[in-house]
Amino acid sequence: MKVKTPALILIFILLVRWIPVASAQGGSIAVVVNPQNSLSTIQMAELRRVLVGEKRYWTGGATVKLFTRKAGTPEHNAMLKVMGMSEAEYKQYWTSRIYQGEAQTEPVALPSNGMQREALTAYPGAIALIDSADVKPGMKVLKLDGKLPGEDGYPLQ
Repeated sequence: MKVKTPALILIFILLVRWIPVASAQGGSIAVVVNPQNSLSTIQMAELRRVLVGEKRYWTGGATVKLFTRKAGTPEHNAMLKVMGMSEAEYKQYWTSRIYQGEAQTEPVALPSNGMQREALTAYPGAIALIDSADVKPGMKVLKLDGKLPGEDGYPLQ
């Protein structure tokens, strides 16, 4: 059976569309904040303080509001890595902080990156870890230890 050129082109287009393409950023996780946040860079130690709830306010007074993805996602796993905790330790940590009155709730786990993007614009103190391939125009990505996602030596690969 002879396949015509237009059919081959259609098959090629369909294959290209469905084959996963590696991110140009190399699969890194971006630290993203509300666009009005005055920060442009954050150090890993300060990011950890934010993620564990020790840093409660940004410069300027906005309350830090952490948004994460559900357990098992690359973004959530990156957060656990920065915090130096397993999922069980994370749950126990936040349960303890709430019980001791040091926090009202654990960070809000959102089911999609789209919801994280919406939360980032809705809350002045919002911060989230987002797959760099999902960063959209208008989102404010912080340098982490002086590097942007995709640069050599970026810590959240």
